[in-house]
Amino acid sequence: MTSLLKRRITQYEKLSMATTVDIVIPVLNEEVALSNSVEKLFAFTAEYPERDWRIMIADNGSTDQTREIAEGLAEKHSNILVSLLDQRGRGRALKKAWGESDADVRLYMDVDLSTDLKALPPLVAAIAEDGYDVAIGSRLIKGSEVVDRTLKREITSRGYNILIHMFFPLTKWKDAQCGFKAISRRTAENVLPLVKDNAWFLDTELLLLAGKAGYGIKEVPVHWEDDPDTRVKIISTAWEDVKGLLRLRFKGRPVPPSTT
Repeated sequence: MTSLLKRRITQYEKLSMATTVDIVIPVLNEEVALSNSVEKLFAFTAEYPERDWRIMIADNGSTDQTREIAEGLAEKHSNILVSLLDQRGRGRALKKAWGESDADVRLYMDVDLSTDLKALPPLVAAIAEDGYDVAIGSRLIKGSEVVDRTLKREITSRGYNILIHMFFPLTKWKDAQCGFKAISRRTAENVLPLVKDNAWFLDTELLLLAGKAGYGIKEVPVHWEDDPDTRVKIISTAWEDVKGLLRLRFKGRPVPPSTT
């Protein structure tokens, strides 16, 4: 077989093989929002058959009917999976779900769907087609749009991102906290195991570790609407984030395998 024929066969195989994408939705006592959000996401992904989509509901210690609703959705749709974890911690649930996945692209989004789903295809394409290792939704770059955000959350978020750039001045991305991120298989295997945080700081730690090792990070502008029913404790979460930054800044960061 000639080398030209081999190349053409390889190109054909790449074109004919759909990129597998696992979308993880971490949940804790979300019996009210879960079913509607997942059905909306399921319908949206069906419009993009060129990808092999799976939705994974990652329940981390719910005490309401969240688990039963998740299992019902999994029975209804073959490409909806459920990951169960008794211990709480959004980061812990996300690490477990991403670690169990075998998908080419591993993504997560908040159950409230604050980020408009129109940003989902570009987020996946940044990794599947453009070669980035991490893709993140950003509310702070050109083309983004933020609606109904409280002044308290806006000040806290911008202040935190300023602090990141003060501690780590070589950082280029602007929004660490948008609940809309995707990583490649390589990032999941090489970087995710080094992340120590099991809560909300996981996002920032993952980005800083990946950036230090030279992994490509792409920011995608999003349309984002504040969820008035959010249960995130802003002040305590912000303080935990600051402690995480101090840990990485002064105790050093493990270095993942480089991209070269």
